Amino acid sequence: MSGNTIGSLFRVTTFGESHGEMLGVVVDGCPAGLKIDEASLQKDLDRRRPGQSKITTQRKEADQVRIVSGVFEGMTTGMPIAALIENEDQRSKDYRHISQSYRPSHADFTYDQKYGHRDYRGGGRSSARETVARVIAGGIAKALLQEFGVSIRAFVSQVGPLELKKNFRELDLDVAESNWVRCPDATLAQQMIEAIEKVKAEGDTLGGVISAVVTGCPVGLGEPVFDKLHADLGKGMLSINAVKGFEIGSGFQSTHLKGSEHNDLFVQAEGKIKTLTNHSGGIQGGISNGMDLEFRVAFKPVATLIMPQESVDSSGKPVTIEGKGRHDPCVVPRAVPIVEAMTAIILADHLLRNRSSRLHVKDSP
Repeated sequence: MSGNTIGSLFRVTTFGESHGEMLGVVVDGCPAGLKIDEASLQKDLDRRRPGQSKITTQRKEADQVRIVSGVFEGMTTGMPIAALIENEDQRSKDYRHISQSYRPSHADFTYDQKYGHRDYRGGGRSSARETVARVIAGGIAKALLQEFGVSIRAFVSQVGPLELKKNFRELDLDVAESNWVRCPDATLAQQMIEAIEKVKAEGDTLGGVISAVVTGCPVGLGEPVFDKLHADLGKGMLSINAVKGFEIGSGFQSTHLKGSEHNDLFVQAEGKIKTLTNHSGGIQGGISNGMDLEFRVAFKPVATLIMPQESVDSSGKPVTIEGKGRHDPCVVPRAVPIVEAMTAIILADHLLRNRSSRLHVKDSP
């Protein structure tokens, strides 16, 4: 099975399954001398972990990170960094009833057809449990980006039909971490929570949208032609479980505008060249232009329903499937740190790549 590694210079490889003994990550290419604060890594893992509120899966996992190589006396050594998370609350018996059946909108059928064998315990490698390893790598990438003044914030901007209409600049993003759903509008957050609780009681699920903003991003990140920054960000986001859409800047709404309305005009302000608007989302020609990176990530409703659904088994015989076990009625609250992590991984890789792009570097005018 290939496809477990992302990045060119800052390379991240994850391993492990939902109900295996442990999950882990190897980060190769991280420069030596970077201070790693395990408490900061753990904070993001706690934001992602299951069982943190009544609107998330009640699987109980401490998700305590253990770094086993590449860090000495709190500093990176330049060697590969390996970190592990143990699975402590597996209930494989919850999945025996679907060992030969294909759950609607899951990876059961495709994995079975591709590999001829699959781990049916919570989806195995296809489970969102895998993303715990990404959050560890993202924490290391965040530490690297902080050295260059780059900051990443993500928040829930939509759950089902409930959508945040305000511009994030009108809101205090710190409010997002004060409620279960991680929305920076407290009133809307409560409505979102109530909607999630309602579908949970019905055995159903909801999708949603996570918005992200990156401040302090330097000019020059991105490699034309095939490694444009927004293309790699899109790949990173679309690799997250349940993600069905990615748009940056004005996104699909740009189709409603004329070029004269959409163009970001350049001005000189505060001694730097900037743009008056940011329809481009901070990227032009596939390269960051120094403005904030702004993008959105769409998540489908969770596929596991606690209600009967018709399907077939591996022989094609009709079966009725009803979800068991512990599942999120809406994944977006826990996916916020995952979106931040994948953003950090992509940006860290491009930052290192950009440092080798020219012989002499001068400050932007």
